[in-house]
Parts: sequence; C-alpha cells; structure tokens
Amino acid sequence: MPEVRIAAEPRTEFGKGPARRTRRQGRVPGIIYGHGTDTRHITLPSHALMMALKTSNVLIRIDGLPGGNQLVLPKAVQRDPIRGSVEHVDLIMVRRGEKVTVDVQVQVTGEVFPGGLLDQQLVQVAVEAEATNIPGAFEVDVEGMEIGTAVQAGDLTLPAGVTLVTDPDALVLHVLAAPTAEQLEADLGEVPAAEEVPPSPEEAAAEAPAAPEAEAPAEQS
Repeated sequence: MPEVRIAAEPRTEFGKGPARRTRRQGRVPGIIYGHGTDTRHITLPSHALMMALKTSNVLIRIDGLPGGNQLVLPKAVQRDPIRGSVEHVDLIMVRRGEKVTVDVQVQVTGEVFPGGLLDQQLVQVAVEAEATNIPGAFEVDVEGMEIGTAVQAGDLTLPAGVTLVTDPDALVLHVLAAPTAEQLEADLGEVPAAEEVPPSPEEAAAEAPAAPEAEAPAEQS
C-alpha cells in the first residue's frame, strides 16, 4: 500500500475552545500513540487528511515531528455528524514488517441469478496483516449466483501473509428468493391499521351532548 505524507504541527493548547480555533484555521487536532511511547498531540491540515482518509486503512507518514517522521495508521476518526468533516483523529504508530489487526471492506461485484435477492451480512472483516501490506478490499463476484448460495468469511481469498481474524463461519452474504408481486401485495394488505387516538379532554367535552336546561320554578300567587 502506498504511503501518504502529511506535515504535522505540535499542539500545545487543549480543550473545546482551542480545538474549535484549530479547525477554523483549517487544521484537525489529533494524537499519535503506540509502541510504549508518550502520546503526542498534533494538528494536521484538514484537506490533506480528508483526502488521505478516502483510502481505507491508509498508511500515513507524518513529517515535522521531533526526532524524525513517523509511520502511522488511522485508528479512530471523529466526524461532524452533519457536515462529515473530520473533527479529531487518533493515529497509531507502526513499523515496517509489524503485524496489525484491521477491518477490511468486502466489495461485491456482478448480479445474482434472476429471481434472486442478495443479502450482504458483513461489509467488512477483520484480518491480521503487515502494516505496509494491508489489502485494500476483498472482492466477491456474485455474477450468476443462484438462490441458496452463501459465502462465509472463510471463503474469502486472502493474499499471502494475511490471516483472517473474523470467525471463518461468519456469513458474509447469501442469495435469497426475491418476493413475488403477489407476496408484496399480500404484505402490504397486512399492514395493521393505525391505532385510534383517544380524544383529548377538551375534544371530549365539545362532543358531549349538552345537558337539558332546568325549568324555572312556577311563581306562587
């Protein structure tokens, strides 16, 4: 996997206020940790980091650190729930030849046999691989796959040096029989009616019949 180089700057201010100022300046707060070293607090350029994170398990070489550059992997990424921008990143130190456990995406290609419905249970699986030799994705070709066919984690083709961590019997995907038009119509017809909402006290009072007026007492002569 190719490396991406990003220049870091040390971060000396902490808390929500300084973090917001850092983001307004176009940078992202982050930490680097691992190998028994002290955690280092840094900031990274937002755009460069966003572009790097488009690649799953991207290998990043951080420049500008005291003592030289450092090879890292993204371990945790916090994003803004609305804009999707990166708010904070945790980076773990790695070395060439070192084994790491990561999640790798499962990508599906092709179309199943007519009348079948693809049901993908896992979109990624955990593997152990060298930090500099992490697979980009595992591809599963479902072209013409018939109803009843299933693919388990142990059926995936792994490159040399990569070991499966996910349970080999875990179901990745299978092909079900697609529902017929009659079944869909029947399902739609079985939708339960909405529960009747009891009227409010005000509505109940308005709908209640008016009480009969009492007759005035007859005058005595």
